[in-house]
Amino acid sequence: MPDDDAILRRADTGASVGCPKSGYMQHLDHGALVAAAREAGALVVLRFRPGQFVLRGERLASIVPASEARRLEAAIDRHVAIGRHRTLTQDSEFGIAQVVEIAIRALSPAVNDTFTGVACVDWLADALITLAERPPLEGNWYDTEGELRVWMPALRLERLVKLAFDQIRQASTTTPAVLIRQLDVIRRLGPRMTEPARRALAEQADAIRDTATGLVTLDRLDLDAGYEHARKAL
Repeated sequence: MPDDDAILRRADTGASVGCPKSGYMQHLDHGALVAAAREAGALVVLRFRPGQFVLRGERLASIVPASEARRLEAAIDRHVAIGRHRTLTQDSEFGIAQVVEIAIRALSPAVNDTFTGVACVDWLADALITLAERPPLEGNWYDTEGELRVWMPALRLERLVKLAFDQIRQASTTTPAVLIRQLDVIRRLGPRMTEPARRALAEQADAIRDTATGLVTLDRLDLDAGYEHARKAL
């Protein structure tokens, strides 16, 4: 795997390509960008990944060497879509965020729908398993000769773990059923995750234990048991 810091230092020697309008990066055609960069003998370093918001005039990409900038600007404009809304096409974070939003709304004092909150925890676990079983989202694309041609910030599985747990945990301080289900999900996910993702799950288990204050004895016993099982699985 390439050294990300080295790639960014290399990008600083190249030419910058500004974003023509504000919006979310929705998707990019990796194959077409790799082909264009290979033909130019260049490297395209994207500063954002799908789902992130880019401001008009902000540096969208760097091209190394700088002499190939004019040749590749049109390819970047053609094969990187910037739009008003996030989409699910290449934005895994958005899919998880949508389920988290459903859970938060369900757990609000005005609704207080514990069953929906628990169901969201279950389906978020399924999403994390699906992503864990796929090739790592490292953000590196090579040509057929093994030369790096397109790079963008990686989307790490541990970041998605944090996204899937944080806000639901924060909204469940008075809903032990959801916290207990989160601990059960951590127990089941742990053995199937990468080491960095397991560390993120362990941090979530500790945070859930610290979040659950003021519980009645029976709920406290159930949560403590769930915590112990989760930590053993990790």
